Amino acid sequence: MHYYRYENAEVSCCYKYLMFSYNIIFWLAGTAFIAIGFWAWSEKGVLSDLTQVTSLHGFDPVWGVLVVGAVTFILGFAGCVGALRENICLLKFFSGVIGFIFFLELAAAVLAFVFQGQVREWMNDFFLANVKAYREDIDLQNLIDSIQRFNYCCGAKEPNDWNLNEYFNCSNENLSRERCGVPFSCCVSDPAANVVNTQCGYDVRKSGSASQWSNTIYTKGCITALEQWLPRNLYIVAGVFIVISLLQMVGIFLARTLIGDIEKVKFNY
Repeated sequence: MHYYRYENAEVSCCYKYLMFSYNIIFWLAGTAFIAIGFWAWSEKGVLSDLTQVTSLHGFDPVWGVLVVGAVTFILGFAGCVGALRENICLLKFFSGVIGFIFFLELAAAVLAFVFQGQVREWMNDFFLANVKAYREDIDLQNLIDSIQRFNYCCGAKEPNDWNLNEYFNCSNENLSRERCGVPFSCCVSDPAANVVNTQCGYDVRKSGSASQWSNTIYTKGCITALEQWLPRNLYIVAGVFIVISLLQMVGIFLARTLIGDIEKVKFNY
């Protein structure tokens, strides 16, 4: 008597729960980002007056947090539910969007390398627009201060870029106490100081040239500082890009493997 063994196609539990575990982290992270974004808006009173969302002339960092959170939340949700419910549409949506994001990242990197001059000008215009709106939003203000402190720079190309801001410009019509000054984040820090002197940039541009200001404030522009920082940290930037790319490839692999298993089961039944 001969016995025949029939192999029944089934969805791999290993890939299924790996996919779920992979996405639950991003789903929770997306939820956290969205919660942080709305909390930041509530602290600034934006939720009670939604017109403030469009009144800011510069970049609101909260928008970046909310966009990242929303994309991460949606992808994490699609991946988790798609894996648990074995839903081909959700899994295809997940892998398609991840692949599209990867393509955008790769295209942005190539274009930034090829069109370095245009990217530099765009970054300069973007930074100047936010210098102009420096006092309009506390998050934007903190972001610019962090960039200037971290990179030991001031303004986009030079400290005089702060003339674009109505509080720091040197015009005779400006009655602000900060007239002809710069934010404290432009000041050369004193390692021995325990308290930050927020008035150290007052009146610094009233007299003298940029070479004379160097003892008090940073005279290098932030665009130049960024251009100098990138070559020094090229391996770190490349490493981060590779890690992100590998994570995206793992997600696509798991999703496509699950889709193949589900379609095989459906075909046999």
